[in-house]
Amino acid sequence: MATTSADRILSLDVIRGIAVMGIFSVNIVGMAMVERAYFYPPLYGFDGIGDRIMWAANFLIVDGRFRALFSILFGASLVLVCERAIAGGTRAWKVHYPRMIVLLGFGLAHFYLLWWGDILANYALVGMFAFAFWRLPARILLTLALVALAVNYVPTIVYGSQMVAELEAGRNPDATPEQRAALAEVMQDLRMPEADLAEAKAAHASIPAHVTYAINEDALRPFASVPGYGLETLGLMLLGMAAYRSGFLTGGWRRRSYARVAALCIGASLIYHGIGTWRILTADFDPFTYFPWNEIWSGPLHPIGGIGYAALIMLLIRPGSAMAQRLAAVGRTAFTNYLGATIVGALLFFGFGLGLYGEVSRGEAWLFVPPVWALMLLWSKWWLGRFRYGPLEWAWRCLSRWRWEPMRKAVRPPAEAAA
Repeated sequence: MATTSADRILSLDVIRGIAVMGIFSVNIVGMAMVERAYFYPPLYGFDGIGDRIMWAANFLIVDGRFRALFSILFGASLVLVCERAIAGGTRAWKVHYPRMIVLLGFGLAHFYLLWWGDILANYALVGMFAFAFWRLPARILLTLALVALAVNYVPTIVYGSQMVAELEAGRNPDATPEQRAALAEVMQDLRMPEADLAEAKAAHASIPAHVTYAINEDALRPFASVPGYGLETLGLMLLGMAAYRSGFLTGGWRRRSYARVAALCIGASLIYHGIGTWRILTADFDPFTYFPWNEIWSGPLHPIGGIGYAALIMLLIRPGSAMAQRLAAVGRTAFTNYLGATIVGALLFFGFGLGLYGEVSRGEAWLFVPPVWALMLLWSKWWLGRFRYGPLEWAWRCLSRWRWEPMRKAVRPPAEAAA
């Protein structure tokens, strides 16, 4: 049973809650240390066994799959919002586009004020285009999703593999001077000059310092994300629309079907990432092993793993359980939890907080994750017991509708409550 009321679909809330918690498990690294080390661990903060354990756990279970799951849920929610708008007598576009414009504003603030890893601006920009497809039936949506994802992943695999092969040729004894020069240039980029680290720390000394750094170094990055990975985001959103329309995300499938999807998709993901984890660790993160497994070949496994996790969650949901209710509350306040996690990161790592930026390793940074998960599970349910929406969900709603929305839940009279 996935539906708890006409207003909320429990399964969507639970999956969204788990996704936003999983995303923070990876994002914490990007908040704690210089960005380049996020993409290539040996560059910085990667000296102990705990750092490798943390990397391996995330690579095996989390990386890419929870972001894919979050994107899939965004597509499903897009359809749900449009359907409810029409049911309420409002044209869907009049609800959707103000929501995306306000979301873009939040995403830009997130990027320029706090962190380079914002995903909201990308969602807003791609979501404006994804609206064109929301009325289509599930089969057409699934076909379009697969086409979009294939167009995104296939060139990456083909050209990326060719580039790696060309660079690796520079290692051969008979390599040409040009091949050796190309290899040397790439290897130079895999070193962390002290000046880069000092510059990154200075950029995290305060919010004004971060704003200056973001504007000077990468001002158009939120918009460049659309040609960069917007096609992948669109494909995942379309996949989410198809999954919602087919009943997959709302409990409309048989348990046997969910079990089959979970076994096949999670199995494929674990086999790939398990082999990749072993190969990378045994090669001691040699870049010609690490980057193909992590950056080039893994793309198609992200939506596969994400769908597998969604199927597994559908199997495990118990609507009356305390954990399901808490996870659903995290999902209902996912917008606040996503941005709130960055605010926690800023308090931990920025100069105006504990100032830990660049001072902790990967493994040490991950030790902050379980307490933040616990905070999400505790505050979200408590808050929704008293208020209609999460704080930022409420702000998003008010700004999108350009009117003040009631925040606090109505208190029933004692006599009515007793009845």
